[in-house]
Amino acid sequence: MFKTYEKYIIKSFLTKFISISVVFFSLIIVLGSLEEISFFKNLNVNFLYPYFLTLINAPITLFEIFPFIFLLTTQFLFYDLFRKDELNLLKTNGLKNTSVIKVIFFLAILIGIFNIIIFYNFAANLKFYYSNIKNNFSTDNKYLAMVTKSGLWIKDEINDKKLIINAELIKDNIISKTIINEFNENFDLIRIIQSEKIDIKNENWIIYDPVITKNNISSTDNDLITLKTHFNYEKISNLFSNVSTLNIYKLVDLKKDYERLGYSSDEIYIHLLKLSVTPVMCGILSVLSAIIMFGLKRNSSIIFYISIGFLVSVIIYYLMFFFSSLGNNGKIPISVSVFFPISILSIFSILGIMNVNEK
Repeated sequence: MFKTYEKYIIKSFLTKFISISVVFFSLIIVLGSLEEISFFKNLNVNFLYPYFLTLINAPITLFEIFPFIFLLTTQFLFYDLFRKDELNLLKTNGLKNTSVIKVIFFLAILIGIFNIIIFYNFAANLKFYYSNIKNNFSTDNKYLAMVTKSGLWIKDEINDKKLIINAELIKDNIISKTIINEFNENFDLIRIIQSEKIDIKNENWIIYDPVITKNNISSTDNDLITLKTHFNYEKISNLFSNVSTLNIYKLVDLKKDYERLGYSSDEIYIHLLKLSVTPVMCGILSVLSAIIMFGLKRNSSIIFYISIGFLVSVIIYYLMFFFSSLGNNGKIPISVSVFFPISILSIFSILGIMNVNEK
């Protein structure tokens, strides 16, 4: 059973966590609505449609800032404890500051686990639904690309022709074992192009040693031919970069498909690693926030505390972003890109907690 002070800390923390989350969610709704209204201003849709899309897109954005909400929640909690002089009351009953921090640390981890297992999968599914709806209104809707167990599939329309393309492998800017089905506007088959090597560095694809089939007659062309498309390697890579639209189960499946295709799955692996350490990250940030609060003057204004909280959040965000970018670009090992920033924050937290009972 929980002790009385533990129940009080847990209740206060949860109340503040929910309140701050509601505030940030409201801000996300307001800012997102402006963006969606701008997107739909020239389209004939119900006036409520932009707000609906904002609502289903907001949860995944909220999830991405949850670690910093934990940091701010801890600040507000200790601000109240300082203001009401409740920490001194706990000390007179034989409790140390570390006892309060320990409760917050484990509570943050438990909430983080819930966020990963329940909230993230729910938010990712909504984001996937949101992306599909927005794609229907996009001018690029007729240009599609996806990865399945049978490889890379591309649908393209250009110069009054429709292209259905399937490639088994992709490495750098080369796709291999490729079949290109070319149709006219009425979807009548014009020709089939097969090639073991196609350079997709830019929109004018260079096809090596193509085997071209017309009217059931195949012929081999030893010369290079080019094919104009709307896709290049960079665009295809960017199409697969929005991993936040996939829940954990789909991410694992997509990672296997990427590896089967020969396409780099580093971004998915980094995302899965980040998800797995998110609960610990929430706990560490809560401890770090508590240490910062103990290091500041207790009679400071709430605005001062909030300013410090946002400053620390920005620094941590760019620290994580910097190492994540290095990992995505292959400059450092993927595991290092995820765990090194957490290790730095953990060291600061451990060093800070050593003398926190004296404050």
